Amino acid sequence: MDYLDDVIPMFISESRGLLEEMESSLLALQIDPNDPEAMDAVFRAAHTIKGSAGIFELEDIVSFTHIAETVLDKARSKMISMTEELISLFFECSDHISHLLDLQARNEDLGDDARAYGATLVIKLNTFLSEDDSTSHPEINVSEFQETQEQNNADITEARLDSSTENESEEWHISIRFDKCVLQNGMDPLSFIRYLNTLGEITYMMVIDDELPELEGLNPEYCYFGYEIRFKGKVSKEKIESVFEFVRDDCSLRILPPGSLLQDYNKLMDEVIHEDKDELYDEVSWKRKRDRLGDILISCGAITQSELNESLKLQEQKIDAHEPAFLGDVLVEEKVVRKEVVEVALDKQKNLRKSSTKEVQYVRVQADKLDSLINLVGELVIGSASISNLARKSRDTVMLEAVSGVSDLIEEIRDDAMSLRMVEIGETFSRVRRIVRSASRDLAKDIDLIVRGADTELDKSVVEKINDPLTHLIRNSVDHGIEEPSLRKERGKPEKGTLTLNAYHESGSIVIEVSDDGGGLNRDKILSKAKEKGLVDRSSQLSDEEVWKLIFQPGFSTVDQVSNLSGRGVGMDVVRKNIEQLRGTIEIESETDIGSTFRIRLPLTLAIIDGFLMTIGDVQYVVPLDMVVQCVELKSDTVEKSNDRDYLNLSGKVLPLVKLREYFESSGRKSRRQNVVVINAAGRKVGLVVDELQGELQAVIKPMGSVFSHLRGVAGSTILGSGEVALVLDVMTLIDDVEQQENFLLAKTG
Repeated sequence: MDYLDDVIPMFISESRGLLEEMESSLLALQIDPNDPEAMDAVFRAAHTIKGSAGIFELEDIVSFTHIAETVLDKARSKMISMTEELISLFFECSDHISHLLDLQARNEDLGDDARAYGATLVIKLNTFLSEDDSTSHPEINVSEFQETQEQNNADITEARLDSSTENESEEWHISIRFDKCVLQNGMDPLSFIRYLNTLGEITYMMVIDDELPELEGLNPEYCYFGYEIRFKGKVSKEKIESVFEFVRDDCSLRILPPGSLLQDYNKLMDEVIHEDKDELYDEVSWKRKRDRLGDILISCGAITQSELNESLKLQEQKIDAHEPAFLGDVLVEEKVVRKEVVEVALDKQKNLRKSSTKEVQYVRVQADKLDSLINLVGELVIGSASISNLARKSRDTVMLEAVSGVSDLIEEIRDDAMSLRMVEIGETFSRVRRIVRSASRDLAKDIDLIVRGADTELDKSVVEKINDPLTHLIRNSVDHGIEEPSLRKERGKPEKGTLTLNAYHESGSIVIEVSDDGGGLNRDKILSKAKEKGLVDRSSQLSDEEVWKLIFQPGFSTVDQVSNLSGRGVGMDVVRKNIEQLRGTIEIESETDIGSTFRIRLPLTLAIIDGFLMTIGDVQYVVPLDMVVQCVELKSDTVEKSNDRDYLNLSGKVLPLVKLREYFESSGRKSRRQNVVVINAAGRKVGLVVDELQGELQAVIKPMGSVFSHLRGVAGSTILGSGEVALVLDVMTLIDDVEQQENFLLAKTG
């Protein structure tokens, strides 16, 4: 059906998010196998993926996930232990489900290799199941595995039903009314009915069409139908409700347990809904009271105040005895109220809480729409700058005031639009946990991963592109950095190594650190290998910083034996190139037998920045405003020379100077006086010598194009309000080039 073209991509995206949650929870279980919240999260992810895939009749995903879910259910019920072997198996299952989703996204059939791998995983999963509940190859159809699952869980299901309904009819009564907009939201009501039929047997169904208008008033995009269904099956109410999970916001659903009457159920709901808030003092106390289970049951006449008080006392006694004690369970155990009525009240309580937190719900937006918005905001910034320029030239005070107000609003719009693309880096760090776990197992190393600053935010486009470089650094630290347990013991270190990931903001940039407590970089070995390859002269005397930079050379590696993780000399080169493409830098600190730290500095965003404008001749340049420390006039008597290098004595400290006119070989007119823009970049201070200072501006960074790709020291361009083009300086690349060309080391920030 055509609507699947719109809905299935959403299902795939949500399923991938669930798989990430599953892997994070599996890592938590590795630390504490008895963590109930992590166990429930893993089960919930598998259950939701299976249920969603069943709606779209994606049988390969449904059948495989069902088997994994069966094993998870046994682990959650403490029937089997969550061992290291089982956790590893579920990681493999997560990878296989991800591969099935990729195939579905590409609209490809399940190949022989994937089918064989899935069958292998099923065999492994079946070793954790008994003969009564084991399942076979994942090619079984939806109906078969659902019936098997329900038969396996028959005892659990019966325990969930109230004992008073055991001898009554086994048929459930389901009343559902779909909202008119359900078709417009890409949902097919009949698909839910078909999936319901796989759980049992629909013995009767009546279409309710009382909302159907006359032909002239009919809208073909609206759904006017509802259904009254009698359903026979040994399933729980929760199981039936999960069938309609993805359409709950677009329908009115009522489920009557066997033996209940529809009119009684509806009457109960009506009485709960029409609570009189005028009896309470204020809105806050009304919301607090209607949100409590006991008050909901009292308001609908299900229990009395005295019964509630007695049940609360029993609940308190159970809590003091360290026993599980939910009020609903206590009410049912004491035969105060039927379990079905408690379930109705709990559903109502959930809906009330949900409605009170609508303001914090999320709305999914396609990434390309967000990128388009950022581009339009960028054009708006450029247009605003042009209008401001014209207003200044007109010297019309009224126009200047109006333009100033509009500029302030545009700046707020810009900040809000940019914040939409800001995401926490914690999601990327979560993926790293899996890499560390897998690599440490392959290398027989015990490694503890410490994560700090996971809530640090940066642009989504930067997050997506930093994943590969980060993966390379992590694997290198695990493989080459952290020693074997026996060697660590000889060196007086704990046998368990430590790998630390840290992220924080600094001077308008984000800094990501990868640190390990391993053996550190081998300076002599790196230098010897570099001389052997002809990368440096044999007589060269290099600083530590210059030696560390050699490992980023293409094809450079000091490893004697190549492993499946690293050692081919391509990873660090890729790291450097990818980071440079993001206008970032990477620094290394290393100490023998102490460890190493790789420090990545990246801009917070690649789109719009606050900049500082300056000119050299007829050419205008922009640097990020966050890097600018101060501006001073350059006086000849304050300039000092050393080895043909200009320095400035700034407040008693040496400040190296970079003359941009000479660096870019500008031939424009020279100014009578020159200025110095003091820049602090990655802990290094440098003075940029320019002709004129133009002041602050909002710069929309535009790519330079392939023709200018060879131009070093320039990160992009921006259009000024006058319509002229200014070049955005890549300060870190500029400093590195000057260091290499003139062989001097810039002063560290002190």
